[in-house]
Amino acid sequence: MKVSKDALRTARQFLRLTLRNGNLDLPAAKTIVEKVIADKPRNYLGILTSFQRLLRLEMEKRHAIVESATPLHETEQVTVTADLQLRHGSDITTEFRTNPDLLGGIRIKLGSTVWDGSVKSRLEALRDKVLA
Repeated sequence: MKVSKDALRTARQFLRLTLRNGNLDLPAAKTIVEKVIADKPRNYLGILTSFQRLLRLEMEKRHAIVESATPLHETEQVTVTADLQLRHGSDITTEFRTNPDLLGGIRIKLGSTVWDGSVKSRLEALRDKVLA
């Protein structure tokens, strides 16, 4: 479904209304959605679709997925979490996963940004450099 420019503009305005000091206020977002559903303005489905997408992207900016080849010790998890919170804000949440395909090192995904310090990525970069 193609969303009109007006619907996208309205969704962005709604997102700005739900941000409090840079943090997402979910009760405010819920209130906005309920109000839009009740009033049914022109192109309200496009507005809600765009608003949902913007909320999802904003929530992904605040949730880090940390992958490692072996499970990280609790002290390492606390260190990684503290470092992410120091750099990107205290409302960052972390999720730790084990991915044996990495061979070693860690990969951190925060929103659309990925920091890849895994052995697998280094080997692939070396392979690409040799084959080029």
